[in-house]
Amino acid sequence: MSMGLPATPAEMRAYIIERLVGETGEPDRVTETANGLIDGALPAIVEGLKQRLGLELSIEAHKVELARMADARPEGMGCAMTVATSGAAQEALVLSMDADAAALIVSALFGGDPGIAVAGIDRNLSPTETVVASRVFEEIAAALCEAGDKPLDLTRPLPRAVSGEDLAKLVLRDGPGVRIVLTVSAPAGRGAITLTIPQRVLLKGPAPDLQNAGPGNQWRQRFGEEVMRSGVELQATMPLGRMTLGQISGLRAGQVIEFEVEAQSQAKLSARQKTLFVCEFGKLGQNYTVRVRHPYDAGQEIMEGLVASR
Repeated sequence: MSMGLPATPAEMRAYIIERLVGETGEPDRVTETANGLIDGALPAIVEGLKQRLGLELSIEAHKVELARMADARPEGMGCAMTVATSGAAQEALVLSMDADAAALIVSALFGGDPGIAVAGIDRNLSPTETVVASRVFEEIAAALCEAGDKPLDLTRPLPRAVSGEDLAKLVLRDGPGVRIVLTVSAPAGRGAITLTIPQRVLLKGPAPDLQNAGPGNQWRQRFGEEVMRSGVELQATMPLGRMTLGQISGLRAGQVIEFEVEAQSQAKLSARQKTLFVCEFGKLGQNYTVRVRHPYDAGQEIMEGLVASR
């Protein structure tokens, strides 16, 4: 997976800060925004599942907590997951469903006896069960796209849900996020559906009104401006190529090493030991330059490395 170039200067700034700092530094604001999002979306989620899928389920927000995006993948058999994209991020929302929720929803959809307890699925989901999970995820995404003052701008329809080996193959980029756990219940049982959202995607919205903001908000804004004016040393590196350890041990002073053909277009721009962008090396007049191509994607590099090593 690779992330698209942030669409605006504000999104680019948020991306760079996330790469350098690793979080927003405002956990209370993150959880408050997440609570507002899910509180506004829950009625539409319940109604959408009822009207379009005929599911009579009780859905409640169980907890909202800070998380890492790399931890969004569910564990165990019988789980389902999909990754929604947006214009600003390739991983704008990770939706997952545990084995208990999958079994409960499938049973309810196909007329299972509500008086008989449903056991969680302990195997990979069947194609039909995967389609059911996909339709539930789609209803949740539709509600999130219309919820409150800061709805998510998700690309729909969502990718089809995956489970089992396909789920294990997905590479999730790490970063600061927020986890929203929904409890899905009915007389036959209960399970959980989890939403994991990158903090920068969740907090995307209009700039705050500083004239009407309280002293605390004004102080945070001034502090943020000071941080943005701080100097950071940039480093540009260009990949040389692949050599065996034996070849490296044989290198001697004065030996010339050639760059690979595509090395010029794979320069990396870094700051504080964090890679920010993939660039193209060049020259303008008498000065050497690097031109930004796209944000650095650690997950994509891992995948390319695995392919190259086969």
